[in-house]
Amino acid sequence: MSDDRKPFRAGGKPGFRGNKKFAGKPAPRRPGLPPEGPVLLYGLHTVEAAFANKDRKRLKLFATENALRRLEERGVKIDVPVENMMPRALDRMVTKDAVHQGMILEADPLPAYGPEHLKGARLILALDQVTDPHNVGAILRSAVALDADAVVTTERHAPEEGSVLAKSASGALDMIKHVRVKNMGRFVAEMKDQGFGCIALDSDGPASLEETPFTEKTVLVLGSEGKGVRQGVREACGLTARLDMPGEIRSLNVSNAAVLSLYVARMKMGL
Repeated sequence: MSDDRKPFRAGGKPGFRGNKKFAGKPAPRRPGLPPEGPVLLYGLHTVEAAFANKDRKRLKLFATENALRRLEERGVKIDVPVENMMPRALDRMVTKDAVHQGMILEADPLPAYGPEHLKGARLILALDQVTDPHNVGAILRSAVALDADAVVTTERHAPEEGSVLAKSASGALDMIKHVRVKNMGRFVAEMKDQGFGCIALDSDGPASLEETPFTEKTVLVLGSEGKGVRQGVREACGLTARLDMPGEIRSLNVSNAAVLSLYVARMKMGL
């Protein structure tokens, strides 16, 4: 396992280091666009989900003839101008080794979702300064698969909603509310005021997640690559729990820890 994605240690301290390659860097954009301008989304599932999302403002599709045919076969309604391009021309629009599958969609970033968009939610996954876009993307995908209502990240020390995150999420970025908050501790406190039980995952938690009491509405909080859930956020949650691993390897990547946590939560909540 590479140094930039150290495992979540269920029986010891969480051990991650941020992905320095991507931290703080803007998502790829078409040459000539300003840094705050539209993003480029690529890959079949990512592009398909972006076309299906009514909240996504789409601008232009760059695609090969084969890619257009695949989208049409999948029933995707293309409602933007299309520029037919050769694969090598598409290669030059994105980062090296990006798997675009013959299609790149130029689109505006999603609207800025906030806590006010969580009305009716029951199961929320919050990430306290998790910085690796590949991990966050995988977590978004798992959250959709396990029918969570939203994924919450901090505005700082978290990947922006750009192409690396979108590709890692394989369409999930456009299928679930990704809420960004300025202060995770304050967000947790607000959720508790709204009747949510908030549980911080911590390797030193007094009980396993399976033994921890759940309420009808729950926020699960997973910590950052380096420090785990920060002390102030843990204190705001009030409850901490650990993930116990029965096997010889007693560590999980944070994205795997998220899957297991969501699964346990669903079982405990009867969802």
